[in-house]
Amino acid sequence: MKYPPLQIYNSLTRTKVVFKPRRAGHVDMYVCGVTVYNDTHLGHARMLVVFDFVVRYLRARGYIVRYVRNITDIDDKIIRRAAENQEDWRVLVARYTQRLHQDERALGLVQPDSEPCATGHLKEIIAMIARLIENGYAYVADNGDVYYAVSRFAGYGKLSGHKPAELRAGARVEPDEAKRDPIDFALWKSEKPGEPAWDAPWGRGRPGWHIECSAMSTHQLGNHFDIHGGGLDLKFPHHENEIAQSEAATGEPFADVWMHNGFVEVGAEKMAKSLGNFTTVRELLARWPGETLRFFIATSHYRSPLSYTGERIAEAHTALSRLYLALRGLNTDPATVRPEPCEQIGTGQGEAKSQGKHDAVANAYIERFHVAMSDDFNTPEALAVLFDLAREINRRREADEPTKQLAAVLRELAEPLGLLQMTPDAFLRSGDNAEINAEEVEKLLEERRAARANRDFKRADRIRDELTERGVVLEDTATGTLWRRG
Repeated sequence: MKYPPLQIYNSLTRTKVVFKPRRAGHVDMYVCGVTVYNDTHLGHARMLVVFDFVVRYLRARGYIVRYVRNITDIDDKIIRRAAENQEDWRVLVARYTQRLHQDERALGLVQPDSEPCATGHLKEIIAMIARLIENGYAYVADNGDVYYAVSRFAGYGKLSGHKPAELRAGARVEPDEAKRDPIDFALWKSEKPGEPAWDAPWGRGRPGWHIECSAMSTHQLGNHFDIHGGGLDLKFPHHENEIAQSEAATGEPFADVWMHNGFVEVGAEKMAKSLGNFTTVRELLARWPGETLRFFIATSHYRSPLSYTGERIAEAHTALSRLYLALRGLNTDPATVRPEPCEQIGTGQGEAKSQGKHDAVANAYIERFHVAMSDDFNTPEALAVLFDLAREINRRREADEPTKQLAAVLRELAEPLGLLQMTPDAFLRSGDNAEINAEEVEKLLEERRAARANRDFKRADRIRDELTERGVVLEDTATGTLWRRG
């Protein structure tokens, strides 16, 4: 089958558009990453996993993707947290960057091709601010700060829909600010006692948050690139300000397609550190495999809100277990059977990689999966295809029909979602149940095997009952007894 046209909702135009990269077969994508002043929470994880889905699927279609995701390693939050902890801000940043990377590995994220940080791009930041001053879009205030003059940029508000006049009506100026216009924003903050600072032509200080991403993205990908992504909370003012800065500095369009993932919600509020209603990724990973969190995130379309409760994570784990159960015993573990590599055809519109290798039934599932993912990365619909395929595998297994080919297809289609990357036994024995210890289970199973061999069926039944009470499900097969968490 031919890949269906890839449609993406563009936040800039507020329409779903057929995606056409600037260079055929190549996609340049920048995603605003995490500010490293605390552990990442589920809201951050959603952003990271959503754009992991995007990168994986683009590459599965044959696109050559350059994926850049930054780390914000200097800003007001970092400085405040370091002061609260009475530690050097660089020590704080190093610790939480390391912990972020550990969380990312546990979530199974593909590594970005580049991971720039603000302090590593001060030269580019200063050069961009200098161009903005030279072009008349920025000014040095009396207090030594450098501000962007919003009124000079005619297109301000085109991403968010916020009009400068409306913003002015609700704006307030802090006592220590020296803005000409209350909606102007800081590009450079002059040196304050006890804060990090660097030399610049207009005086020592540090960059504002918004200019960091403009400088890093254009340095890494060029003035004009394909996709810019991030959480919905960044749409205004961060991304709006990025557009204003970048286009005023370069004279070129900035990003063609803007993608924003929705919030993770707890009750009626978004999950946020500032609200104190967050659950960290580490807390969740202590109880669940990273794939369970990925699956949970995939159950909602990336632009929609994702409602979080502990019960919903448990339901996601149970649902993902059904996919793994369909693979159990079929010798399609990742280490032994992998889908054939996708040809780098260079257009992203060529033949789906399984075409011609499977029967009509398998190809029908492959087509349905790509139709779903081609429609603005519709992961809930893609998951529905995986469950239908799992049911077909189970039906064939019960009818003693060949299943291995369909099982390989199931793994292949799950790969762009980063799912089914474990062995079935490893996943099915994971989960949130402190009553289950794998070594104890194996010991009891060995006692049960010995009891059955000695025809002591009462003892064998007692062991089964004990394991059942502890949440262990046993499956007696021709080759032995399998177990999993219930």
